[in-house]
Amino acid sequence: MVGGSEPQQVSLTLYTDAFVVRGMLRTRQRRITDILNLAEDPFLVVSDATVDEYGAHAIAVRTDYAQVNLGAVLFAVSDTPLEARPDLRTPKVPEMAIISIPPFKITGRIHLMPERDLHEALSELTGTFIPCTDATYWSDSAGEARMSAPMVAFNHNRAQILAPHQAVDPWSGLDRSGEAAEPQS
Repeated sequence: MVGGSEPQQVSLTLYTDAFVVRGMLRTRQRRITDILNLAEDPFLVVSDATVDEYGAHAIAVRTDYAQVNLGAVLFAVSDTPLEARPDLRTPKVPEMAIISIPPFKITGRIHLMPERDLHEALSELTGTFIPCTDATYWSDSAGEARMSAPMVAFNHNRAQILAPHQAVDPWSGLDRSGEAAEPQS
């Protein structure tokens, strides 16, 4: 198995179409993308799980264990800082992006191969779960407020749109002093 020698307990939050699943996972992997991409089964079994349905008015379900289908995971966030091994790093260029993965949107930095135009670099972005750093995620339709995380791993197969992104101030250049212009006579 690729990864560190000693297993560690990692706190994960997994977002699906309808649920937020929080729990602990014992793994030897050191990166969240490796945990997801190198899983031996098409699911993860988390312990000390909390399963919460979007928009539900009932109390979240707490259980000792929950099996979560990786194909249903839209994206994952680790609450445990995971340190990547320097020898596994590939030099990449961070680009701001927006990812539409209904019902969520994610903004942050995707890391692309250097010395390529953006079109070519996006074409080469492969893998089931892709890292997005300095991420912000939210869902207006599911009523999930904006949250930030150092890194999320999103399911490339579930993402509908992945595009370059630049934050734009819609009020830029407008006079917001509240004073109406005097009519010209």
